[in-house]
Amino acid sequence: MSHPAQIRIPATYMRGGTSKGVFFRLQDLPAPCQQPGAARDALFMRVIGSPDPYSAHIDGMGGATSSTSKCVILSPSSVPGHDVDYLYGQVSIDKPFVDWSGNCGNLSTAAGAFAIHAGLVAPERVPQDGVCTVRIWQANIQKTIIAHVPVSHGQVQETGDFELDGVTFPAAEIVLAFLEPSDEGDDGGAMFPTGNLVDQLDVPGIGTLPATMISAGIPTVFVNAADIGYSGTELREHINGDAAALQRFEAIRVAGALRMGLIKTAEEAATRQHTPKIAFVAPPRDYTASSGKAIAAGDVDLLVRALSMGKLHHAMMGTCAVAIGTAAAIPGTLVNLAAGGGARDAVRFGHPSGTLRVGAEAVQENGQWKVTKAIMSRSARILMEGWVLVPGDTF
Repeated sequence: MSHPAQIRIPATYMRGGTSKGVFFRLQDLPAPCQQPGAARDALFMRVIGSPDPYSAHIDGMGGATSSTSKCVILSPSSVPGHDVDYLYGQVSIDKPFVDWSGNCGNLSTAAGAFAIHAGLVAPERVPQDGVCTVRIWQANIQKTIIAHVPVSHGQVQETGDFELDGVTFPAAEIVLAFLEPSDEGDDGGAMFPTGNLVDQLDVPGIGTLPATMISAGIPTVFVNAADIGYSGTELREHINGDAAALQRFEAIRVAGALRMGLIKTAEEAATRQHTPKIAFVAPPRDYTASSGKAIAAGDVDLLVRALSMGKLHHAMMGTCAVAIGTAAAIPGTLVNLAAGGGARDAVRFGHPSGTLRVGAEAVQENGQWKVTKAIMSRSARILMEGWVLVPGDTF
């Protein structure tokens, strides 16, 4: 019996922020995978090693967490005024699907750097030394992201002394600006889909919870930690080993998705794991981060814990950080109230790995809130480049 040989596909393995993924140029993908559809999904699942009933990704490039089960495609931009189109696929770990419903804010950092590495930014726009402004069209959500990427000797500068909680080693700082990050593409509508800064969310089996539901960066459902029996200082091990707790969080997420109009039936949530996110907030208090670092109440404005793909995230998703910064800037949201209330243009929050500062410019127009820009600093680094191999019968 003959078996097909493996296929070699040019690829780059990159860390961006507190995530990492496999990056491709669209032109390097096999012809059947250059268009959206089953072939592309099958390729990405095989690259990552999903679905994996062992939840280990031993036979793929994934790391069996939501932060490491990611693939990215970049191509010359189809949108005027942009350098590249950036398309992101969140690969499910234990189920056979790829979720294209949202963006990865952390890998947006790597997208800016990879655009230069891969020759997708016009050479005349890349300085010999300085900062290259990469104009990214985020194709999943139809939004603009500006990445300010440091350049040294005509190449992306990757090493540096910028430290990011959740990443072990320092690197060069990349500043990201998410322009008008509310109103999420095909799921569009107001920043607050229900029209309210706080809703009473009915969750089957749990009861009624105050919730702020916002579409900024990524659709997110915020609830108070105290209302669900938590302090806001929890680490991954406090949540991810508790099957009953994870089921409760999923129930809240599904209820929020229905209320936000992201899905029509609860059953649809099973194939839309990436969005919305579910997060819980609390006022500042002392805690010890997963690294052992002491975080004092005075170091932060509030505490936030967020779940991604059904598990508590080890740090904070970049897109969820945009939602946090935006909601914090709007008086009366649960996020804003946890931070002490009042107007603000930036917030520093505590997450399981440490702290993160994000700025947001929010304005009210004709009675509707709008965020014009959210800004944060991350870093990115190439971990490996060459080819990724998949069996010839993958797609």
